Amino acid sequence: MSDAANTASPRAGAFGHLGHVLRENPVTVVAFGLFLLIVGCAIFGPALVPYDPLASNAEQVLKPPSWAHWFGTDALGRDVFSRVIVATQLDLTISVAAVAISFVIGSVLGGVAGYWGGLIDAVLNRLLDTIMAFPLFVLAMGIVAALGNTIENIIYATAVINVPFYARLVRAEVNIRRNSGFAQAARLAGNSDLRVLAFHLFPNALPAMMVQVSLNLGWAILNAAGLSFIGLGVRPPTPEWGIMVAEGANYIVSGEWWLALFPGLWLMLAVFTFNLLGDGMRDLVDPRKRS
Repeated sequence: MSDAANTASPRAGAFGHLGHVLRENPVTVVAFGLFLLIVGCAIFGPALVPYDPLASNAEQVLKPPSWAHWFGTDALGRDVFSRVIVATQLDLTISVAAVAISFVIGSVLGGVAGYWGGLIDAVLNRLLDTIMAFPLFVLAMGIVAALGNTIENIIYATAVINVPFYARLVRAEVNIRRNSGFAQAARLAGNSDLRVLAFHLFPNALPAMMVQVSLNLGWAILNAAGLSFIGLGVRPPTPEWGIMVAEGANYIVSGEWWLALFPGLWLMLAVFTFNLLGDGMRDLVDPRKRS
């Protein structure tokens, strides 16, 4: 009985904390709802869309929005709604993969530099300064242009330009708290430096990092869409928001406004959602707000 109670207690506490966060911040409820919608479209969208996003139909070229085609059709007769929904999976995959890579690399570099300091800290700071000296989108353009415009290289380029944000955040948090009372107590209890860093200092950096993660997810989507817009991203005919906006921009003057509007609105919704999600994620992982 006691084992079952001990197992259930952390779960109940976690769900209780989640409920408290949602009650305290109604905007977070909206953000999580939109986030679930986007994730649902990414996972289930390809199986649920009414049309093949790659199938052309010469009889349905440039049709405006209707009951048959909610977002209209493009210059090849492809259903824009189906393409927008299917593109969610690719754009979200690029964003999550890039942010995950930059999160891990930045956390390790920042934690090591902040905890041990010295030459490691000096070298890391100069490296981060060098990366930040470039306009980040231009740097991503250069990386993709040099390596080739594949999905993998878009992910790597987006990860590289995001590493400094995490490295600097973790370095600052660890550097401030490495000689604090709880860190010294952890060392006196026999914990190694790596354990103190990973389990006692790093969790205190997570609240600020969760805000940065949510922002970077939006930036990564914009970065991928921007690269595709200028021809350095995902290649046609793959459904991708940036490509669709770029293709639709050519038809705005002739009156086919839906080609660029709906992919652009969906892109804006995704970025807006991740920006809203930051505060809620911060409150969820903040150890100081757990009962």
